[in-house]
Amino acid sequence: MMPSMNSIDGFLLTAGLGTRMGPLSLVLPKPAWTLRGKPLLRWGAEDMRRAGLQHLGCNAHHLPERLKVAAGADLEVFDEPFLLGSAGGLRHTLGRAADPLAVWNGDALAQVPWEAFLAEHRRRRAQLSWLLVPHDGGPWNPVWLDDQGHVRLAGETGNGPYHFTGAALWSAEALALLPEGPSDTKLDLLPRLRHHAGIVVEPFPWMDIGSADHLIAAAQHFAPEQEGRLPGCYIHPTARPSLRLEHCVLGPGAAPPPPLQDRDAFWFEDEGRQVRLSL
Repeated sequence: MMPSMNSIDGFLLTAGLGTRMGPLSLVLPKPAWTLRGKPLLRWGAEDMRRAGLQHLGCNAHHLPERLKVAAGADLEVFDEPFLLGSAGGLRHTLGRAADPLAVWNGDALAQVPWEAFLAEHRRRRAQLSWLLVPHDGGPWNPVWLDDQGHVRLAGETGNGPYHFTGAALWSAEALALLPEGPSDTKLDLLPRLRHHAGIVVEPFPWMDIGSADHLIAAAQHFAPEQEGRLPGCYIHPTARPSLRLEHCVLGPGAAPPPPLQDRDAFWFEDEGRQVRLSL
């Protein structure tokens, strides 16, 4: 879509390669996979809009045209031909970002307490805030805080551990420090900021869609009559499933030939052909 001159209130990071999704990323970028017929990035966008964040943007690198279709007409998409990293992608907003700019990972599902997060960020007058919850022992990199509530730098420990939920608030001052080219928030930005904050809240509903198994689990939980209607499988809205499938993902246009019995497989349609790959 053509860019507008509206201020950007929120930005979804959607330019990753989706490596953990395996063969599923050959067909769709991770934020374009659906639940209840709605792409993952639009779940995040709607959550932000409920908090009053109206004009939203996102970045597109892997299969950008398919990402743009998933984004729809009301989400501004910025092409990112070369990956810019967890911080560098926010350079798309320079000159147009609200202060603060709300940032979210476009491949996660959550009910983010944006209003409370914004209020605490402003109360602390932070340049950059991360929304944290207590670490639950899962495979997430731990975040540690010092006694003033600042995020400790890479390799340092302190109070915690906490888990970064993917929600962040960036001040105009922090955005202005973004270097040219790719950059990482913790490695390249935090050491340059005087006052950044880890804002800890009670755990809230949150699910990372990082792999085929995560997508299957999310379908069972959030869309049991749609994408999750075959137990242990994910069925894209455009797929026509067989009934004897176990641990399978049926992608766009998939129609495994009956009376096929299959498991641990990814099916999709490609130029009129049915393609099967192993999960």
